[in-house]
Parts: sequence; C-alpha cells; structure tokens
Amino acid sequence: EFTEVAHRERMLSLDNAFDDEELGEWADRVARELEGVDYHFLCELKVDGLAVNLTYEHGRLVRAATRGDGRTGEDITPNVRTISDIPERLTGEGLPELVEVRGEVFFPMERFEELNARLVAAGEKPFANPRNAAAGSLRQKDPRVTATRPLHMVVHGIGALEGFAKEDFARLSNVYHLLREWGLPTSAHAEVVDGLAGVRRFIAHYGEHRHSVEHEIDGVVVKLDEIRLQGRLGATSRAPRWAIAWKYAPEEVNTKLVDIRVGVGRTGRVTPYAVVEPITVAGSEVEFATLHNQDVVKAKGVLIGDTVVLRKAGDVIPEILGPVADLRDGTEREFVMPAECPECGWTLQPMKEGDVDLRCPNARSCPAQLRERLFYLAGRKALDIEHFGYVVASALTQPLEPAQPPLRDEGGLFDLTVEDLLPIVAYVLDPDSGLPKRDPATGEDKTVTLFANKQGEPRKNTLAMLENIRAAKERPLARIITGLSIRHVGPVAAEALAREFRSLDRIAAAEEEELAATEGVGPTIAASLKAWFAEDWHREIVQRWRAAGVRMEAEAAGDEGPRPLAGLTTVVTGTLASYTRDGAKAALQEQGAKVTGSVSKKTDFVVVGENPGSKYDKAVAAKVPILDDDGLAVLLAEGPEAARAAALATGEEEEADV
Repeated sequence: EFTEVAHRERMLSLDNAFDDEELGEWADRVARELEGVDYHFLCELKVDGLAVNLTYEHGRLVRAATRGDGRTGEDITPNVRTISDIPERLTGEGLPELVEVRGEVFFPMERFEELNARLVAAGEKPFANPRNAAAGSLRQKDPRVTATRPLHMVVHGIGALEGFAKEDFARLSNVYHLLREWGLPTSAHAEVVDGLAGVRRFIAHYGEHRHSVEHEIDGVVVKLDEIRLQGRLGATSRAPRWAIAWKYAPEEVNTKLVDIRVGVGRTGRVTPYAVVEPITVAGSEVEFATLHNQDVVKAKGVLIGDTVVLRKAGDVIPEILGPVADLRDGTEREFVMPAECPECGWTLQPMKEGDVDLRCPNARSCPAQLRERLFYLAGRKALDIEHFGYVVASALTQPLEPAQPPLRDEGGLFDLTVEDLLPIVAYVLDPDSGLPKRDPATGEDKTVTLFANKQGEPRKNTLAMLENIRAAKERPLARIITGLSIRHVGPVAAEALAREFRSLDRIAAAEEEELAATEGVGPTIAASLKAWFAEDWHREIVQRWRAAGVRMEAEAAGDEGPRPLAGLTTVVTGTLASYTRDGAKAALQEQGAKVTGSVSKKTDFVVVGENPGSKYDKAVAAKVPILDDDGLAVLLAEGPEAARAAALATGEEEEADV
C-alpha cells in the first residue's frame, strides 16, 4: 500500500464545457468580470493521463504524489524518480525555497500496443487504454517495473510556492517559460490566443489532429493568461473561475456488425456483445462493443450484417448507437438470444419474474462464472494478487491441458502448488470478449505454456504469483468478503459488514433483519447474504479458506487507532469537493462516527456538498449543525466541538494552481 501524503496547496478540479454554447457562456462571464481590461487566453491540450504533484525544496525533488482527493494523495516518489523527463534537481538561478509543480504523467500512444503485447505474453491482463497504463505503471509496488515503462510528463501549473512570489509573474505563459528553464517538461502545444475566436480555432485544429499528438487528449484547457486577473476572478470550492476544460465529443465511426455473441459474467448474467470489423476509434483499435441486453438490441434495431455507428470515448466501452439502414442489402439477420449458456449448456432464466437480464443458474460449475469470479477476486478491489490476471484465471479453470482443471471453485485457490501449474497449456484470451486471440501470421488461436518456461521450470512470475496468493491470506476482512463475489456486496458494503460484525462467522450467523439494519447494507444486500451462505458449496469455500489459513476476522479493536467521533451520528449528502460521498462516509466511520441515510433529532452533523437536496432542508429545520467540505475537515482533524464552531461557515475560496 502507498502512504497517503497531504498536498501543501489543494489541487482543484476544472469545470467542463461540452459544447460551444457552454464555452461561450464561460467566456461571457469572464468578459463581464474583466470589462474594460485587456486579457488573453492560454490554450493547452488536456492530457488524458494521471495527475501528479511534484514537490521541490531548494531545487531538489523531495516528493511526488498522486492527486487523490485534491487534499491528499499517494506517495509515489520512488516510481516517479524513474521517469527520465522529471529532473532530480532543477536548473537555473534564483530557485524557490519550495515549489509544488503540477502535471500529467502519460503513456505515449506509439508504445501502448507494444506494452499490451508483452503483458498478454506474460499472462497478464492488458490495459484498456494509455491512461490506465500510466496509472498502473505509476502504482507498481516495485519501482524497477515502473522503470521499464516509457512514461513521460507534461507540467501545467504551480501549487504552493515559498521564497518566490507568484505575484512576480505577469502571465501564465511566462510561468511555463520559467518551468522550461528549470528543466521541467512543458507542452509543445500550448498557445496564447486573443479572444473566443482564437480559442475556437485552437479547439477545431486539435479536434482534427488529436491523434497526431504523442499522448491521448480528451479536450482543451482554456486559462486566463494574466495571473493578476486570475486572482480577480477567484475560484469556487472545487474549481477556478478563470479556467475551463473543453471536452471533445465522443468519436463516432461506421463499421460492419459481423456477429452478436453473448458473454457470461461472474454472477451468471448473460450479456450480448457486438463483434465488428476492426476499426480505429478514439486512438485505439476496436473489435467488440457492448449491447447490454436483448431488449437493447431490439430497441437499437440492429441486425447482424448491418453497417452500424460505433462510439467510443476515453475509458468508456465502445457502444453501438444504431444501424445505417440505408446500406442494408437484404442479407442481414436478426439476433436471437440463446436459450442455453454458451459455456456450460444450462438453460438460461431470469433471476426473478420481470427481469430483463437472463442468467446462467449454474453458479458452481459454469466455467465462465468461475473464471470471472477468480479474475475479480484477484483484482485490486478484492485480494489484490499481482501476476494473477484474466489469462491466469482462464488457464486455471479451462486449460487445454491437462484435462482436469486445477480449480473447480474458489475453495482451492490457496492450496495451489507449483506442480499444479507447470503442465498447464492455455489459450491467450482477449480480455474484452474472452475469446482466443489469433496469431496474425498463421491465423490459428494463440496458445501458451503459461506457468513454465521452455526448460519446463517455473517462470519468475509463477513463483511471484504463488507468493502473492500466500500473502493474500492476511488481507483485511472486508477484502475477503469482497472476494467471495456475493451478489450486490461490493467493497463499500463489505467494509460496512466487516466494521459492524468483525467476523465472517458472525456475518453468516446474523439474522437478515440485523444485517439489513447495518448502515450501508440494507434489505437487498441482507437477503443476498443469507441466500449465499445457505448454499452448501459456498460454506465449503469458506471452510477450505479457513483451513488454508485465510484470516476470517477483523483486527482486534485494540489494534485500531483512536475513535474520537464514537457516539456521533452523521449524514452525508450532495457532491463534495474533497471526498467522494463513500470516501467521506468511510473517513467518518474510521473515527467511530455512525453514518445514516436520513436526518433525525438524533443526528449530530449533516455534511453537505453541492446539490444536497431535501436532507439539507431537514437539517436546517431540525437545527442540526451543517458542515461543508472545510467543516468536515475540521470535524475529522479537531473533533466535534471545533466542528460546531465551524458549522454553516461558507469558507474562503481557495487559490487554484496557476
């Protein structure tokens, strides 16, 4: 786990403009505020990477951290030191005593496919896009792995500054020039323009040439160039008023719908997906697209063989929008949802009456469901087992050789030995479709001796994976619960259950009403828990894990830190700038507070963000102390008495990065 560190000056977000009207409204507001004053706009590309904050003291790099929630991030200094773009020491004269430099770490487009090919060959899941590749590379536990990745950085602002006054800068473009003199990597694509017409020209140019840039972009950032005037416009609690992010519309292309197939998820849900003629969209090649369920296929009116409109943007899964009906030639055919599971042959059925989705009820033996559960179990939200990716999950459940798979269910995971793994031969699978990848030279499906090298000895990653499986026995209880793939029980509900019951046995033994009364659980999750533990084979998994030494209880209460908010009842509502809503709840619960979903006379504090709704009105009517982002910070840092003094405070607007 990475250590959390506080940013000296908060990293704010940006407001977005999704069309020309919204951009014009922002420019009009700036013009009204600065009437009679000359000003310019600085346009730069919005790099689709990972936001990083570099701290230099007397010119020496002392810390690098992720953005996190804007106030605190993760310390990734050893990994960032491996990036050649980032100087260990700044150059030049008159360096500040301290400076925070903000920017984006990115993965070059031209190296992305090369990395994914290496990952697949090693049995790891490839990255969905370059942004995920950058984030995953920076969060490696071993900096030597990060050093093998061709990461780069573009800096675009300054946070805290000591021994060097921001007011000495006239314009932001001057700051960029100084950052270059210090040896920091600035963008070659930034441009100062006059007025909204210049902004529009810049946006239009890179809209046409976005894929000629060395990194992915998802828009253009427009900033007021004059720093003194930035101060006049100020900021809200989450974003500067002197800057805005123009977001390009998702890209749309036409391609041929070759087939519609179905995939089976870890809870048995059977989902149709589109197989299309390979086409490049949003900077990456697409062969598959989502279709959600059979009703969506009908509603979109697509037929197999149609020319279809496909859309993709950033992290979003490619989506079929609809057919180009004018291009039909009569050979197209309707999609018919299969009656049987394509992986195990069981009859598909809705989970309950009225359900649109069909599910495979063979949860125990369906190889697709087990594969998906194992992949989820090993992921970062659950047991976080490195070197255990999608190809590994498939190889352990559906190998080409030997005839009997090493795993029949999750129960045997912690009993795996190197002898179980060495004979395995498996397909190299596409992570989107679950289908074998083809060798372009031969046209045949790719296979691999996944865990053994050519000499028949265990690969380095094989031994590392087994060690990581052993280490996963000591994961916190909440992660163990998450890894069981109980329907509706995600990481947040698992945390609530672990905090309340502190033992998997107590969760299994609890009455449904007791489970439902737990904050963050409720009746749907409670019913799902009781149904899961009612299955004999589920209880057998728990028994095998316990026999293998998996920790089934939370840490003793004596191991916890102080709980200064014990006894307090709180409500969180609206969109916070400093936390996600779940993050705020977790922070309060970690210090002992109870977080409920409704305001009552027993409520001690209501934490509100933007668009709080009726809970804010109820808090006012009940005279319950109301805290904004700053008030929440006071409550967490200084306790309830200080928070009461900070209640209803508007807070001062924070200065944004220049």
